[in-house]
Parts: sequence; C-alpha cells; structure tokens
Amino acid sequence: MTLIKSVKERLTSFQIIIIGFAGVILLGAFMLMLPIASRIGVLTPFDKALFTSVSAVCVTGLVVVDTATYWSFFGQLVILILIQIGGLGVITVASLMVMLAGRKISLMQRQTMQNAISAPQVGGIVKLTRFIFKISFLIEMAGTVLLLPVFVPAYGIKGIWMSLFHAVSAFCNAGFDLMGNKTGEFSSLTSFSANGYLSLVISMLIVIGGIGFVTWKDVISKKNAFNEYRMQTKVVIVTTAILIIIPSIIFFFTEFLSAPMDERIYMSVFQAITPRTAGFNTADLTKMTDVGQGITMILMLIGGAPGSTAGGMKTTTVAILYANAIAVFGSKPNANIFGRRIEDCIVKSASTILFMYVTFSIGAATIISMTENLPMETCMFEAFSAIGTVGLTLGVTPSLSFFSHILLMSLMFFGRVGGLTIVFAAFSHKDKSILRYPTENIMAG
Repeated sequence: MTLIKSVKERLTSFQIIIIGFAGVILLGAFMLMLPIASRIGVLTPFDKALFTSVSAVCVTGLVVVDTATYWSFFGQLVILILIQIGGLGVITVASLMVMLAGRKISLMQRQTMQNAISAPQVGGIVKLTRFIFKISFLIEMAGTVLLLPVFVPAYGIKGIWMSLFHAVSAFCNAGFDLMGNKTGEFSSLTSFSANGYLSLVISMLIVIGGIGFVTWKDVISKKNAFNEYRMQTKVVIVTTAILIIIPSIIFFFTEFLSAPMDERIYMSVFQAITPRTAGFNTADLTKMTDVGQGITMILMLIGGAPGSTAGGMKTTTVAILYANAIAVFGSKPNANIFGRRIEDCIVKSASTILFMYVTFSIGAATIISMTENLPMETCMFEAFSAIGTVGLTLGVTPSLSFFSHILLMSLMFFGRVGGLTIVFAAFSHKDKSILRYPTENIMAG
C-alpha cells in the first residue's frame, strides 16, 4: 500500500488520466474476448476485442466487426458501458465512485478532475462532477424515450434496448449502432435517411453532448443572458452554429441531389453535424463527391467542445487560430474574441494542437497507404476519423492489417485523451532555467 501511494504521489494528473483510459481499455478488451461476448459463443481474438474496446472508450465508432451481428447482448452491454465511461471520462466516473463511497476528494484528485473535464478552476469541481452525471442521465433517458416511437414499432420489445443504446451512443458522440441485423452490416442509419424525426433526435443528442458540460452549466445558470456567459461558452455556441449552418448549405447544393427535397434537407443537416465526432451516417459516404468528403474530413478534425463527450482538435482551438489570423491581418498585437484578449500561451497551445493533429493523422495515413496499397485520400479519411474520434469510414477499416489497426488505435487514443495531455504527461518536468537566448528574426510566410 505504501508503494502504491508513493507511485500515485509521483504521477501527475495528466499521467493519471492516460493510465486510467489505458486501464479501462485493457479491461474492456479482456471482457470482449470472453465467449459470452460473441453471438456464436467463441473466443474473440485479442486484436479485434482490443480495437473495439479502444473505439468504444475513445467514443469513436470505428469497428472491425459489425456491432449488431457479431456481439451478443452481453458484448453489446460491455460496449455500451465502455462508451458511457469514455464519454463522461474515466476520471469523472472514478470520482463519482469515490463520492458515492463517502470518501473525501483530495486536492490532487480535484486537479486531475479539472484537467479531465477542462474545468476553468478547481473550486466547485465536485459540484460540477455531480452536475455532469445528473444532466447526462436526464438527457440519455430523454433520448431513449424519444427514440422509442422509432425502434419499438420496427423491432418490438428489443426496440427498448435499441433506443437506449443509440441514445447513449449519440449523446457520447460514439457512433456505434445496432442496425446490422436488419439493414446489413456496417450500414449505420442509412435506412433511416428519410426519417426526419430520427435525424432530429440523434442530431440533438450529438450537439448536446458535443457542446460540453462546462458550457451547459454556464447556459443553465445564466439562462438567456448571452452577454453574461463566459467567453469560452460564447465561442463554443457561435462556432458550433457556424460549423453546422455553413456545411449544411454546402452539402445541400453539392450532395444528395437525387433525393426528395425533405430527405435532402435532413441528410444535409445530419451530415454537417455527425462528422464532428459522432460517427453516425444517413448517407453512403463512398458516393459523396470529393468536395463532400473533403469538408467531412475537415469537420472530423475539428471535433466538438472542450470538456464534452466529443473529441477532435476542439471548436475553441479553431476559434483561437481564426482570431489570431484576424489579429495578424489587422496588425494587432494580440488575438481578441468577444472583447477579451487571448494570452499568447493559449495561441501557442492551439497552434501546437493543430500541428500535432495534422502531422500525426497525415503521417499515419501515409504509412497505411503504403502498407495497404490504398489511395491516400481514402487512408486520410480513415485517419482523420480516428484522430477526431468520429467513426465515419469509407469501408476499408475492417479489411486493414493489424499493423494499420494499431496506427488507428493510437490515433483514437490520442484524439480522445488529448494531444496536450499526452505531451504534458510525457514531459512533466518544467524548465526552471532563467536562460534566455538572443533574438534573431526569421521570415514566416
């Protein structure tokens, strides 16, 4: 016990987050390997179980076997639990267990919780954690009830399980579905493309989960007083709206042209929402134009908001980089958003995140393309989907080699845990040197 306590005291909060996610992934993989987890009662190979566990905990949705046809009810239940833990955050769930046990949360644990959910401060972190679980439970239960009219008539009593599974998967931005039994393997929600009600409910769950708990806390406490919101809340809401409206318009005029007008509207809006880490699709992505696939890849890379169930670079990162570009164009000394100055260290963090996401995803796509002899564009789509924890695919992921699957799993883990979390965990020491090198100019651009 003394040794364990000593090791825990040496770990930083970022290292604890990474170890927590890795531990849950391995436990989930071993659970999915059990014969009871597969529909035909056989031992699932470790590589398939591990990929599924990584995808579930990292709320991605990329799969190597169809969720509905391969996994038994037990296997699907394990996947759903992994999605829930991954969506809310391993540290957040562990903190709830500690609170339910009646134990006090230490300062170190509070700091870890703060980093895990991107809270603005340590103060009130326990209250925020309780809020996260309450709001998540209410939204997922509401989503389940709203989906009952769709799935119960189509699947009977099994429709209750279908409703719960898809409500949790949508809210957690996971993208796992159980459509394979009736509409074909890996079909996602394509058979419901004309169902505007289903598209609306799933879209609402995706957006609510992707906006972030800190944002919802701010909105609920301050109601309609937009000017009183924290700057981050304003940025998240405005950026999310822009990233839904503009792609929807582009998709409407470039994709799904043969579909009826109402279905075309549903599909355009849904495909604008789902790429930002949700992973469901109501359209055949392989039939989209190069423009449509390109915009989808950009949306996958951006992702949702900080402290949400979504992954990706985050909407705030894009907003910060945009504000910095505007500042440069206007020869202003600092980036400004909603009348507030952005610190240079925040701009540097945003630039680093962009660099890491683009470098790692394109690097992985290049290796997969060379290894599998596949088009670079296809491999980039799968890599962007993995690092953005989206789950959309052009259909090649199941057929890739184990080596390529390792690359995709690494991207999923990186995308869910967060690039800076991994960097801070690997380089936990701080440079205490007061040495400053002499300045010399170098031309940029």
